Amino acid sequence: MIAVTSLLDQSHSKRVDELTELLDKKFGLNEVKMTPYPHLTLLTAEIPDMEELQQYLDQTSRETEPFTIRTTGLGVFPGEKPVIYIPVLRTNMLNQLHARLHRDISEMSSEMGIYYNPNMWLPHISLALGDTTPELLGPVLTFLSNYNFNWEIRIDNLTILQKCGDYYLKEDEYTFSRKELTI
Repeated sequence: MIAVTSLLDQSHSKRVDELTELLDKKFGLNEVKMTPYPHLTLLTAEIPDMEELQQYLDQTSRETEPFTIRTTGLGVFPGEKPVIYIPVLRTNMLNQLHARLHRDISEMSSEMGIYYNPNMWLPHISLALGDTTPELLGPVLTFLSNYNFNWEIRIDNLTILQKCGDYYLKEDEYTFSRKELTI
């Protein structure tokens, strides 16, 4: 299974890295670091022909202009191991890109991650997952409530992350190269 993502810009990557480091030191939460690149996951898929996907993402990135996303607050996906995340607000640009990717990649995929279906997708930036517990939620959210999560992040890439052992590592990155039209 691979993930098609957009890596965060340098300043927001640094913010997320600093926060996950603090969560590791203060609460022992470090499994989010299995993916060492702060990112927004657009979808997950099982792809039999990686070359086809790479060509598609290269072409799509050349046809896409960079855009800005906004985040706000904190969110939790509940469960035995809750996920603590920064919600990303859905915009027309983000929805259009996501829908296009999901539609086209589903045709080359043998399996698509169910939570990334356009009707179910909740875009987010993960801060803690995998080693969290319901008992830690209160203290972690209290700690994180001291931070401002109203961010504007420039999205300018599509990046394949692939599981290698215990980690998800960067396979390929495609930078958006369509220029904004000026009149």
